[in-house]
Amino acid sequence: MPVDPRTPVLIGYGQINHRDDADPIEPVDLMVAAARRAAQDRVLSAVDSIRVVNLLSARYRDPGALLGARIGADGPDTRYSPVGGNVPQSLVNQACLDIRAGRAGVVLLAGGETWRTRTRLRRAGGRLAWTEQDDTVPMAAVEGADVPMSGPAEERIGLDRPAYVYPMFEQALRIAAGESVADHGRRISELWSRFNAVAVENPHAWIREPVGAEEIRRPGPKNRMISWPYTKLMNSNNMVDQAAALVLTSVQTATDLRVPSENWVFPHAGAAAHDTFAIADRAELHRCPAIRIAGARALELAGTDIGDIDYVDLYSCFPSAVQVAAAELGLPADDPDRPLTVTGGLTFAGGPWNNYVMHSIATLAELLVANPGRRGLITANGGYLTKHSFGVYGTEPPPAGFRWEDVQPQVDAQAARPALVQWQGTGAVESWTTPFDRDGRPLQAFLAVRTPDGSRTMAVLTDADAAEVTVREDIAGAAVEVHQDGTATLR
Repeated sequence: MPVDPRTPVLIGYGQINHRDDADPIEPVDLMVAAARRAAQDRVLSAVDSIRVVNLLSARYRDPGALLGARIGADGPDTRYSPVGGNVPQSLVNQACLDIRAGRAGVVLLAGGETWRTRTRLRRAGGRLAWTEQDDTVPMAAVEGADVPMSGPAEERIGLDRPAYVYPMFEQALRIAAGESVADHGRRISELWSRFNAVAVENPHAWIREPVGAEEIRRPGPKNRMISWPYTKLMNSNNMVDQAAALVLTSVQTATDLRVPSENWVFPHAGAAAHDTFAIADRAELHRCPAIRIAGARALELAGTDIGDIDYVDLYSCFPSAVQVAAAELGLPADDPDRPLTVTGGLTFAGGPWNNYVMHSIATLAELLVANPGRRGLITANGGYLTKHSFGVYGTEPPPAGFRWEDVQPQVDAQAARPALVQWQGTGAVESWTTPFDRDGRPLQAFLAVRTPDGSRTMAVLTDADAAEVTVREDIAGAAVEVHQDGTATLR
C-alpha cells in the first residue's frame, strides 16, 4: 500500500554527553552538537521550525534562533516550551500534526542542560557563561502552560518538590500492596538495579557503572537518604551535561532530502491527559487515571495493544512513577524480556530536567532501526504524575496515518477526592514521607491523612523526634491529631 507523502516521519535523532570539566559549554552549543549528530548539514539547513524544551541552566531570549543560526537554518520559525517532563513527547506529537497539515516542513526539536557545569562553577565562585541576546531579539513564543506544581493543601504545609511528593506516592503503593517496609525496600531497589543494568549497556547513559540493589537501598556517604524511603540513588539525577535533538518531516520531504529509508522511524499515534493538579485532590495516591486512559487510547489509535509492544520507556524520575505507570498500563515490572526502560532511567541515564524524554525517544529510535518491524511506547510525565503524553513508534508506516487525541474529558469524568485544606481533628495516616538533612537526620514528616468521613487533608510533623518515629516504625493507619495550622501530632 502506498504511503501518504504527508505522513510524518522521524529522520534524525542525536544525543551527547559533555564530561570535560576543563571546557565549559553552554546549553545552546550542546544542542548544536546533538543536532549535528541527529542529521547531516543538508537536512539541518532545510529546517524551517525549531522548538526548544524549556531550559534551567541558562536563560536565552530565543534559544531556537541561536540554534538555527549555528546549524545554518535560514530564518526558521522558533518556539519555546513550557515546563514539564511531558514536553518532549508533546512536542513530537504537535510536530507530527503540523507536518501532516502542511504547517511545517522540517522540524528540529532540541533540549539541553549543563546543570553539572553550572553547579560546579557556582561552587567555585564563578558562573556559567552563555550567549547574551540583546533586547532587539524578541522573546521566543511559548506554546502551552507550565504544569501547576501544587494546590493550597500542599502549599500550606510546604510540600513543594518532587523529592518529597514521589516518596509519598511510594508509601501509598506499599500500603495498598500490604507489603512490609523491608520487603518493599528490597523490591524497589531491585527494580532500580534492573534500570541500572539497562544503563550499563546504553552508550548514551550518564552512569554506566553497575550498581547493585543493596547499594541502591542502603544509605551511605555517597548515597544519603533524601526523603524516606528514597536514597539519592532512587532520585532523578540532574547533575548532568546532556543534550538531545530530533528531526521530523514528511515522507515526501525525507525522500527529497535523500535520507535513507532504513533510518526512518514513524510516530504511529499519541495521546495526552492530566490528572488533578493538586495531589491532595486525587482519588488514590497510588493510582493515575490519566496514565491508564491516555495510554490505552494511544495504543488503540496505533492499532495495537500493550502485549504487542516490544520496547517500553516509562518515565522514571522516581520508582513510584514507574510502578504506577506499569500498573495502569498492565505491564509486569520484572519481565526480563521487556524492561521498563530503554535508557536506564533518570537516575542512571541522566535526568536533564525537562528534556529526559528527548533522550528516551532518540534511544528508542536507535533500537527500532536496529530491529526493524518492532514497536515501542514512550511515556512522558510532568509535575507529580500530573501531565502525561504518550507516543507509539515503529519502523513501518502507520496504516491509518499518524493519530493523536486529548482524552481529558474521559479523565475528568473519573472520581476525585477534593482535599480539606483547613481541617482539624483526629484522622488516620494514609501515606507519608520524611525528608532528611545532609547529616542523615530526619527533619520533619509530611502526612496525607484520611478524615473520619473518608476525605483527605495534608499535615506535617514538625518535631524531629516524631519524624524519627516515622522512619523507625510503620505508621500506616496510625491515629494523628491535625491542628488548625496544618501541623500534626501522632497519638
